[in-house]
Amino acid sequence: MNMTPGWAARARGLFADNKGPWGSGTGSTPPPTNGGGDNPTPGNPGPASPWGTPGPGRPRGPGASVTSLDDFLARGRARFGGGGGRGAAGPPSKSLIGWGLLAVVLLWLLFTSFHRIAPEERGVVTQVGRYSRTLGPGIGFTLPSPLERVQKVDVENIRNIDLGSTSTETLMLTGDQNIIDIAYSVRWNVRDPELFLFEIQNPEETIQQVAESAMRAALSGVTLDQAIGEGRGEIENRVQENMQRILDSYKSGVLIQGVAVKQADPPAAVNDAFKAVSAAQQAAQSDINQARAYALQLAQLSQGEATAFDKVYEQYRLAPEVTRRRMYYETMERVLQNVDKTIVEAPGVTPYLPLNQTRPPAAAISEPGAQAPNAGAGR
Repeated sequence: MNMTPGWAARARGLFADNKGPWGSGTGSTPPPTNGGGDNPTPGNPGPASPWGTPGPGRPRGPGASVTSLDDFLARGRARFGGGGGRGAAGPPSKSLIGWGLLAVVLLWLLFTSFHRIAPEERGVVTQVGRYSRTLGPGIGFTLPSPLERVQKVDVENIRNIDLGSTSTETLMLTGDQNIIDIAYSVRWNVRDPELFLFEIQNPEETIQQVAESAMRAALSGVTLDQAIGEGRGEIENRVQENMQRILDSYKSGVLIQGVAVKQADPPAAVNDAFKAVSAAQQAAQSDINQARAYALQLAQLSQGEATAFDKVYEQYRLAPEVTRRRMYYETMERVLQNVDKTIVEAPGVTPYLPLNQTRPPAAAISEPGAQAPNAGAGR
């Protein structure tokens, strides 16, 4: 039993209006063909294909018709891709690839060829790993990376390295075979960027080792008292000079700005004893200074008196009697100027005793009850 004619009739009834799922077909009515099944018959064109109908004279083989969906995709490619595509998933157009590559090249040139150098910086240019030149502050141009690279170095920033610590002991030996606990800092900056980058591998570690060596050499030439006392300034200057000399011999490109001793004490176990000795030495030195000042004062006073005596002697040689009498009067004046009574015995003078002046002053009487009997006796 052949069911094909029945299914063909139902299909012809469904697509009798010649419309597919996406609208009516745009192709012409296919020519009638002979045969059963779904093939159209004369007077009945048969159902229209949902993807369109082939044009006249074209076979209905697979891949031989241009459907409406293919037309839609072709128009999209022509609008957005410039045409010439080979399907919906075809590669992008050559123009887009070209513009993208050009943008990448421009960005690469921009970021690797132009360099901004700050006022406190210097740009060291290396060409294929070898030093080429140094760029100053401003905008610098180089060949693109990796042909040339730029390393920026800060040459104005003063950097600080602390050696030793106030919380832990850093012991060194002084010239008088004593041990000292010392902490200090070193200030430095970059003087030559080229030497700083290429001559020494680890600049900060090198500076630290050189500073420790220079400090040990400086302490070996002073005593403990000088190191913890007035000799700190000399130690700092000596360490700075030795460090600069050693670093220059290394071609480090580093400039030592200064050395500061923050702590210089004996070891903690004997620190109190050293402080007591130091206090005693300071007290002894103070007494010595006072004695020297007193001796100088006495010497100046004696020298003044001797000079005055020499002048009097010169006058005495010229007029001995007059000078002797003048000296007598001057001596008596000094002796009697603080005496409250004076008795002079001379011929032709009546002795007179002022009784009211011979009494002791009232302030000299210690007991108030003894004043009345003395007063009555005087009357």
